[in-house]
Amino acid sequence: MNTSATTQPKLAHYGLATADLETMVNWYRQVLRMFVNHRSKIPWVARVTHQGPPFSAFAFLSNDDMDHRLVLFEISGAAIDPEKRRHTGLQHVAFECATIDDLLDTYLRLKSSGIASLWAADHGVGTSIYYEDPERNVVELFVNNYESRRAATEYLRTAKPGMPAQIDPAKLVAARKAGTSAWNLHERAMAGELAPDEPYDPRTHF
Repeated sequence: MNTSATTQPKLAHYGLATADLETMVNWYRQVLRMFVNHRSKIPWVARVTHQGPPFSAFAFLSNDDMDHRLVLFEISGAAIDPEKRRHTGLQHVAFECATIDDLLDTYLRLKSSGIASLWAADHGVGTSIYYEDPERNVVELFVNNYESRRAATEYLRTAKPGMPAQIDPAKLVAARKAGTSAWNLHERAMAGELAPDEPYDPRTHF
């Protein structure tokens, strides 16, 4: 064991407290195509005698070969914080799509199921569409605009400070269907050509 070595642990999963495990499991199944690898209920006697954890049930979910990427903990009586955006805590979590078409196909699939996006933006380094789960946790789906992570990192290190370019996902879909390349979509978004007719105010959910 080398106690002087500097390790670099990688993000593996995150946990969310929920008031409704079933609703949350179903949302993440639908939106991120997650599946449940394990699910348990805490015995009632363990909770009332304070010999168990403060939650009543939990579920381990993933959408790849990792055993779990998300853990949902059900806490009876938990409530959504109406002032959540004024408090510290997890701001959002992001999941990467392999291609722009994967991102847009997901947008269309969710839209047809009645799940609307919050907003969309080109951050320069990537193109993102944001969603809100049933308990107001923000989930970002994005695609890297560059051919490699290294190229994206180099862009980010040299980019000038500024706000992202807002996008209307429907305009993005239309441009892609018209034959616009992924890179030209990025260029047009940054030029403001794919902006929504009414700008989104991110202060409402961010």
